[in-house]
Amino acid sequence: MQTLDWIVLISTLLLIVAYGTYQTRGSKNVQDYLKGGNTSKWWTIGLSVMATQASAITFLSTPGQAFNDGMGFVQFYFGLPIAMIVICMVFIPLYHRLKVYTAYEFLEDRFDLKTRTLTAILFLIQRGLAAGITIFAPAIILSAVLGWNLLLLNIIIGILVIIYTVSGGTKAVNVTQKHQMVVIFTGMVIAFILIINKLPENITFTKALDIAGASGKMEVLDFSFSLNNRYTFWSGIIGGTFLMLSYFGTDQSQVQRYLSGKSLREMQLGLVFNGLLKVPMQFFILLVGVMVFVFYQFNKPPVNFNPTATEVVLNSEYAKDFEALQKEQLQIFNDKKTIISNYINSESTEAKTYIALANEANEEIRAEAKTLIEKAGISQNVKVESNDKDYVFIHFILNNLPRGLIGLLLAVILSAAMSSTSSELNALASTTTIDLYKRNIKEQTESQMVKASRWFTLAWGVIAIGVACVANLAENLIQLVNIIGSIFYGNVLGIFLLAFFFKFVKGHAVFVAALITQVLVIGLFLLNEYEFINLPFLWLNFVGCLIVITIACLLQTLTPSSTKETIKNI
Repeated sequence: MQTLDWIVLISTLLLIVAYGTYQTRGSKNVQDYLKGGNTSKWWTIGLSVMATQASAITFLSTPGQAFNDGMGFVQFYFGLPIAMIVICMVFIPLYHRLKVYTAYEFLEDRFDLKTRTLTAILFLIQRGLAAGITIFAPAIILSAVLGWNLLLLNIIIGILVIIYTVSGGTKAVNVTQKHQMVVIFTGMVIAFILIINKLPENITFTKALDIAGASGKMEVLDFSFSLNNRYTFWSGIIGGTFLMLSYFGTDQSQVQRYLSGKSLREMQLGLVFNGLLKVPMQFFILLVGVMVFVFYQFNKPPVNFNPTATEVVLNSEYAKDFEALQKEQLQIFNDKKTIISNYINSESTEAKTYIALANEANEEIRAEAKTLIEKAGISQNVKVESNDKDYVFIHFILNNLPRGLIGLLLAVILSAAMSSTSSELNALASTTTIDLYKRNIKEQTESQMVKASRWFTLAWGVIAIGVACVANLAENLIQLVNIIGSIFYGNVLGIFLLAFFFKFVKGHAVFVAALITQVLVIGLFLLNEYEFINLPFLWLNFVGCLIVITIACLLQTLTPSSTKETIKNI
């Protein structure tokens, strides 16, 4: 990185923090601090909702996902527009009418205190873990690529977020996220344009799409019912809808974004805006990853995009084997350039077949390289990440963008981390304050509640930094966050659906069913991890929801009528 990059990076981040702190200083009551004074317009809500979901993981991992597996990941978001419609029609009107601060307040009115508390605790567990991952994600990758100290990066990112989130609460989150989304959109569009311009002169955007298609990267839709395929049209529509319903309808980090709306209509328009823009945005980010793949068909890629992993293996007893793989990959790369040139001129089926074969050979070499890296790490007793999906896009940025723009793209990544983490800390503090602290400690004044909210925000920020410091990489960071959510979201969504649509079910049956369901879902996840069953994580949302509803209805049916509770009118 050059001096100009540092200036762009540091000034962008500090301006966002300073602006958010200055504009939202001095919240005097709980409504201002936790609901932003209910002043947010629909576009602020829409951008804030989008920024909360679009963490740094989105902009680091999604292009790498597309580089490896193509556009099929976009199917993950197919359930989002459906979920937005349901939430606008069912969830938001109810929350608005009850004037709740958190989604879980409603559950005490409908069921009882223990059900509300359990659901709030489930949220705190999964979102507390996710907050740590959103800090850890950019830190681990920037640390590996730039050589920055990982522990220090985790702390810096966490402290920057804590400063303005503690100061201004929900309003600070909303205000900063608007500007962070401007930085993010600008950076990604510039990156896309530069990738296209860096392709050979005879490779137009249309031809680039043809090359990507010949390499199997443009297969967007998969209508198969196979559970072996993690991302299909059906998993997106069914599992994705249940995941998005739970995330946007019951996860306080999202609910708090639209509860700050000026009116019911502003809240609903904000979510509709998100529903209309989110899928195209994810499609575009995946397309950026596909164009990076095309770029590396004409510019030699490394065998592994994680520079730390390459350094470890080259300083080990496996160095000669790794160097042999590098030479073999170079030969395949040169052969593939010739094959692609023939395909562009002829578009023959035979040339397309050769491209597919060359890609398979390249992936085999990359797989062998990962094995060598893992062996090298074990032999040197060093933790090293051999899976390089999350390093693809940052490698391209650092090695191919001009000075100044590298700083801007790094600001994009860190802004995304800050925006998502600030929402999570704000929601964690709100839930802790309203659902646990206020509910159990009576007669609190407005100033005491605001002070408690600030302290809880700080505490959760410290916890998130702690989680980031002990976190470890999974196969792909964007999958890791969604896996964590899927373990809890189906159960939580089922509890809310029972509250909305199953009026005969009472609190005790729901509480017991939720406990049983959470144990079963964790068990199903572990069985899948150890390959005893085949159940992709997206389906856990649907399965968890179905289990808790079924068990609660059975328990309520078997409960003697004399012991049944009376449902409160809501």
